[in-house]
Amino acid sequence: MKARIYQPVKNAMQSGTANTRDWVLEFEPEKGKTIDSVMGWTGSGDMRSQVKLRFDSQEEAESYAERNSIAFEVKPVHKKKRNIQAYANNFK
Repeated sequence: MKARIYQPVKNAMQSGTANTRDWVLEFEPEKGKTIDSVMGWTGSGDMRSQVKLRFDSQEEAESYAERNSIAFEVKPVHKKKRNIQAYANNFK
């Protein structure tokens, strides 16, 4: 049972930084997904893949994993620096 600890990036539909400040502990899948032959839906018997735990800081997520004997890997944070400027600067 291995887990990933990361800070989610904003999706393409977001203009702000909401939901990107929390840290997420997510279990890596143990089994591959299977395709149902009748309906064509994708499913899995791996219940841990549905669990996502949110924490306020990286240290909290790491201490939770250590307390519960969960092997984890911390993904590095890739954040772009935002250059905030006035709209009028486009016409200088």
